[in-house]
Amino acid sequence: MLAQPSAAGYARAMTRMMPIAILLASCNGERFIGTQLDSLAGQTHGDWRLIVSDDGSSDDTLGVVRRFAAAHPSRRIEIRQGPRAGATQNFLSMIDLVEPGEALAFCDQDDVWLPHRLSRGVAAITASGPSGRGVLHVTRTTICDEALKVLRPAPLFTRPPAFRNALVQACTPANTMLVDPEGAALLKAGRNGAAEADVISHDWWAYQLIAGAGGRVIRDPAQTVLYRQHRGNVMGRNDTARAILARLGQLGAGDFGDWLRQNLAALNAARDLLTPENAHVLEEFAAALGSPGPLAAARLARLGVYRQTRAGTAALMLAAAAGRLRSGTRDGRDR
Repeated sequence: MLAQPSAAGYARAMTRMMPIAILLASCNGERFIGTQLDSLAGQTHGDWRLIVSDDGSSDDTLGVVRRFAAAHPSRRIEIRQGPRAGATQNFLSMIDLVEPGEALAFCDQDDVWLPHRLSRGVAAITASGPSGRGVLHVTRTTICDEALKVLRPAPLFTRPPAFRNALVQACTPANTMLVDPEGAALLKAGRNGAAEADVISHDWWAYQLIAGAGGRVIRDPAQTVLYRQHRGNVMGRNDTARAILARLGQLGAGDFGDWLRQNLAALNAARDLLTPENAHVLEEFAAALGSPGPLAAARLARLGVYRQTRAGTAALMLAAAAGRLRSGTRDGRDR
């Protein structure tokens, strides 16, 4: 009978054996992408390849990427034409290119990865042991200004990551994600449904699918990415009181209900990938969203969905009670 490896031995072996496909979506990013590429070259985990999908840049973005590739001839670097349908669709289009046995890391063109961005994720995933249903590791970012002057760390969420949270909140930033090979295979299996549903964000969908399938979500309080704030990405902020209030306000807008419905369509297309319990949760969630005002709020509360803060959960319930989560409610009236 063969001896079983120790947990420490398993972790050491898997750390050495985890190749990573880095998926970088680019579009007119010549100002910042060179710095990001240099940070990839400085990663302490060296077993990675890079796929750059460009959405029709009219500046020198592709020139910067080609010069980087020429300077690193031993690296596998693929440049492809993106779908020109927005960043989310661009990222989704690359998931199919991840090879069996590869982990997956999303990469924004204007960030900077700290040297341990990949190695910390690999170590955390391997230390947690095999999951059978995929592992998603995320960290915090360090908020910086356009010149990379450090402003503050991103908020630290403390409520446990779970499917009932993922249904109503995107709180696993894609630019810090590392998805293990099993999780990457899961995302490949569900990718077509997400693309057809035109989900609003690939990170929200990835969190939902991996959590819904019974995978493990590891939230690491460490900061591994310098998140550059500039005029082109200000909508991504969640680190100031004004930004947090704006996000809570979105819960009362009809757009949020539409986003939930797009996510539902993507998850329903991948229903066979969910655990039986979470497939039932999804069914109850859809029924709640289709219910009129107060009944919708009551159903959501009974289901136990939650956001990461009490204020966020309260705002969600108020929006549901006001009928704002139903389809076509931008004017405040149920239709």
